Amino acid sequence: MTNNDIFKKLRVALQLRDDQIVEILELVDFRISKGEVGNFFRNEEHEKYMECGDQVLRNFLNALVIHLRGTKENPKNPMEVIKSHKADAPKMDSEKGKGTEREKGKGISDKPKFSNDRPKSAGDKPKSKTDFKKPMSKGKGKPAPKKEPIVEKVRFNNGKKKDNK
Repeated sequence: MTNNDIFKKLRVALQLRDDQIVEILELVDFRISKGEVGNFFRNEEHEKYMECGDQVLRNFLNALVIHLRGTKENPKNPMEVIKSHKADAPKMDSEKGKGTEREKGKGISDKPKFSNDRPKSAGDKPKSKTDFKKPMSKGKGKPAPKKEPIVEKVRFNNGKKKDNK
């Protein structure tokens, strides 16, 4: 198992995002960019894949201890920190269908409702590409103003003057 595998498993288990990992590493004064952290989690065949060195993993583990447990002066409860990560984590597709009891009872879902949502049958298909447009109303509203040409008729006098004899 490589350092990259260990780093990936910790990231998934603790539900950390790349920006959170950067903040955790700054706790031990280890500066690394979000892009470099992302390169550790890439596929090994990817051109920007980077091998996670021992120093990076060591500093991350030391910073993770400080992040989860806190310091002697300011101790933290690790489970509360992990719960805060779960609360900050974006919802996955599998969680979208679950919903809370309130949402299930009232029929609230993540998908917006539209007034014309109805099951479509084979006969509802537009016959041509322009059938889906609204028909233009005739006689209502103001007629469109006539468009004036953008460029006026201009006579250019380039070159020699001609004598009118």
